[in-house]
Amino acid sequence: MSWTRRIALFLGLALLVAAIGYGFVPRAPLVDAVPIAQASFQVTVREEGQTRVKDRYVLSAPVPGYAQRLRLEVGDTVEAGETILEIDPLRSSLLDPRTRAEASARVSAAEAQLQVAQQRSDASASDAALAKSELERVSQMQREGTATDSDLDRARADHRAKAAIQRSAAFAVDVTRYELQAAQAALHYAGPEGPGTASGEQVQVRSPLRAKVLRRFHESEGAVPLGERLLELGDPAALEVQVEVLSADAVRIRPEMRVVLDRWGGEPLEGRVRVVEPIGFTKVSALGVEEQRVLVIVDILSPPERWTSLGDGYRIEATFVLWEGADVLQVPNSALFRAAGRWQAYVYEEGRARLRTLTLGQRNGLYSQVTAGLSPGERVLTHPSDQVTDGAALRLRD
Repeated sequence: MSWTRRIALFLGLALLVAAIGYGFVPRAPLVDAVPIAQASFQVTVREEGQTRVKDRYVLSAPVPGYAQRLRLEVGDTVEAGETILEIDPLRSSLLDPRTRAEASARVSAAEAQLQVAQQRSDASASDAALAKSELERVSQMQREGTATDSDLDRARADHRAKAAIQRSAAFAVDVTRYELQAAQAALHYAGPEGPGTASGEQVQVRSPLRAKVLRRFHESEGAVPLGERLLELGDPAALEVQVEVLSADAVRIRPEMRVVLDRWGGEPLEGRVRVVEPIGFTKVSALGVEEQRVLVIVDILSPPERWTSLGDGYRIEATFVLWEGADVLQVPNSALFRAAGRWQAYVYEEGRARLRTLTLGQRNGLYSQVTAGLSPGERVLTHPSDQVTDGAALRLRD
């Protein structure tokens, strides 16, 4: 073998050994680093709900008899005092004093309920007038520069809520007045002086208020007993949202809490929690798991012209804002890990990893609020592997 071939073979072996050796040399791990910044931050609970008419009323038969066919369709508008249908009453129980006593008691109870409803309506009207005056005052202060836009928004939202309560109270007065009239009609046909069927007089079932037909329980003509449901009325322009939330989330929801309503087919709407019901119920999820849920009622604060296409029983998603801040220092949850009972993260500094112990505040599904341990502009490692240790050299992934 010539010297030339020996030198070439030696160089080839040397290159092979060097390549194998280079392959076993440890290299700095590739990492992903994201900068820490201050931004808006929210802690929310999101659940699916449905709309429902806030004030609804079921018309029932005030007397037993033979009812005519109902000609109204679902969605039709009825005026206050409009005759819905007529009932031919049965012959009176002339010698039944108990029936007359029960009818008289119902009249007295209806009169008392009407007085209570009237007092509540007067109180809600006073609250609505006060809210309107406060809105006008805050509007003037905002124009003069002594009130902020948020103060004006709160005053406007409070005025809308109080006005909605006033409308609901007025609705209740109309309903209780109709119940009084129905009780008086029942008393009229229960006593000895009742005309019965011999006189041919018919009982007219009238609408207590201007509303739309939501549901028909009676359609064809036929006999109806006392209290038989005939028709359900309501005002679709006065909607609220009912949301079923897990009981573990319901304990964190409070009245007056802000709610964002979206995914209903239009622009997101502003809402506010009115009540968190104090009783829960068991519901089986789609996965077959039993869950304890609580019903939360939300008022819609956005102007009605923005949700005129919504109706009763429509699907909607509600996001309850448990906490929010404007300029919050936050870190991705993918960069956090627990060690020695404390939250820690790796910071990328000049090509090396530096271990930091953090103090966290509020947390949501993606980010956590940092109250101590990090500064704006620093970069943290997301999803750090076991190769990353304090002081280890790193290579940033493109």
